[in-house]
Amino acid sequence: MDNYDVVVIGAGLAGLECARRLGTAGLKVLLADRKPDLSRSIHTTGIFVRKTLEDFDLPADCLGPPIRDVVLYSPARRPHVLVSPHDEFRLGRMGALYERRLAQCRQAGVEWSPASGLAGIESAGEGSRVLLSVRGRLSTVLSRYVVGADGVASSTARHLGLDANRRWIVGAEDVLRGALPGGPPRLHCFLDPDLAPGYLAWIVQDGDETHIGVGGTPGRFDVVDALGRFRREAETRLDLSGARLTERRRGAIPVGGILTNIANHRGLLVGDAAGAASPLTAGGLDACVRLSALASSVILRRMDGDLSAIDAYSGRALQRRFRLRRAMRRAMDLTTNRGVIELGCFLLRRTPLALVARKVFFGRGSFPDTAVGAVSPGRSALPV
Repeated sequence: MDNYDVVVIGAGLAGLECARRLGTAGLKVLLADRKPDLSRSIHTTGIFVRKTLEDFDLPADCLGPPIRDVVLYSPARRPHVLVSPHDEFRLGRMGALYERRLAQCRQAGVEWSPASGLAGIESAGEGSRVLLSVRGRLSTVLSRYVVGADGVASSTARHLGLDANRRWIVGAEDVLRGALPGGPPRLHCFLDPDLAPGYLAWIVQDGDETHIGVGGTPGRFDVVDALGRFRREAETRLDLSGARLTERRRGAIPVGGILTNIANHRGLLVGDAAGAASPLTAGGLDACVRLSALASSVILRRMDGDLSAIDAYSGRALQRRFRLRRAMRRAMDLTTNRGVIELGCFLLRRTPLALVARKVFFGRGSFPDTAVGAVSPGRSALPV
């Protein structure tokens, strides 16, 4: 039976970041994911915000052109244009980025196990016995610690007795290449409770790729039907005559806020598994890299003999930073009247509340930099 310091379950952005940092620090790490190919079946639009781009060294050739313009549309499609003096967003070429990070993990000594689903985690002395279903065959490894980076419905959380996400939105989008941009790179956001109840529809154009998507509360709409309707509307606004569909993505995003109990003596959660996405905007990539940096630092301290290091990794300390966004999320969930939303959009355009819209789209508070215990989730001694 193979022995590891850490087994990371899930090779999305959070799992890859955590595995890379731990491998670089000299730990023996196994990275497992149920997908045989990380460049396929991607579940995220891949929007990186300015805060992440400034603080972390993401490969430039895995990012699209910068975006400064945002257009927010009311249900009646009245636009509110917001322009930042900074490069606010860049679309990640997520398949290429995942493959690059995986290559860096392997260069750091991380062992890669594709097509490997989690079958169970059992207590084994001071560590765990991790059961993996590898291409249909059961395999067992021993690990001193386990990291759950396996998404909204995390199996790792269930096996470790950690908190589980209870609230999420579902989304779907088409990714196209070859559409004529018709202007500068822009993020278009549509508030429409009939089309996307509890969230929004979006068009992102960066000059190279066009993403057309919808998201909303499960049970309140048919996401595939909504995407089809919105795609037809998008075709009246954009020149898609020469565009070709390259991907259709679907997935769930947690919007209940970061969970409270995300770590114990056997393992911890990162990324969507920890609920680390903004309750309001559902942006989670900044949280992925920051929380993974924090998790890596905490795990390294634990491996050095500081068993109390895990106490610093608590969602409770981070939840206070999301009180306003959680309140706004509840309001968004409850507001189904088009007239009320139209009025809210009017106020955002014509009153001092316009600052709220700029804060939501251009603010730098997507995920806290505040140190938790003695560890900061921002820059670290490890290479980013």
